[in-house]
Amino acid sequence: MLLQREALRAAMAESDLSKRLVVTPLLDPDQQVGPGSIDLRLGSGFIEVRRSESHVIDPFNDDVVEAATLQDRYDVPIGESLSLHPGQFLLGSTFEFIRLPPCLGGQVLGRSSWGRLGLIVATAVTVQPGFAGCLTLELQNLGSVPIRLFPGLRVAQLMVWATEGATQAPYASTAKYTAPLGPESSRIGWEKSEIQRLRAIGQNLQGEPSGPRT
Repeated sequence: MLLQREALRAAMAESDLSKRLVVTPLLDPDQQVGPGSIDLRLGSGFIEVRRSESHVIDPFNDDVVEAATLQDRYDVPIGESLSLHPGQFLLGSTFEFIRLPPCLGGQVLGRSSWGRLGLIVATAVTVQPGFAGCLTLELQNLGSVPIRLFPGLRVAQLMVWATEGATQAPYASTAKYTAPLGPESSRIGWEKSEIQRLRAIGQNLQGEPSGPRT
């Protein structure tokens, strides 16, 4: 069930802290809490992956990852701006710190006004029950001209869903991204055991060594 305005406000005012929805700071609750979502502002921290001579990023090869994903981290103060050029990709984050109790899940989506300019705000939209932290936003300009972004402006929206019951294993119990306070880069390399398992299955099925193909 999607929580509407009244239910969102009630969840954020819940007296039981274990069940409370936290979205803070809300600079303008009347403006940010909409009929079925909460508008989220762009934070001031950003991560940009440098261009590399590597022809591919293999997230399960530590040497390739180190060479291909050198990153620049920088802050853009509130009141200033940065330009996101066509095809450019940045990691940003929400200005707000968000905490979902075990009985609520969420989706973070771009606001339509920015989407019509070509801005993609989030490609990984699910927010798991029990998540706590600032949400990392995957920012990309799909348009043909640069877009000027101002930290502090509302660029995304959080839709909140009630689950059938409180999960006994909330996100924090198995999290790769624990209480982030700004954008965080990918940690898919932590799943190396999964690719090793798949390669072993491939060897058993094919009867020959299984490795990456170019």
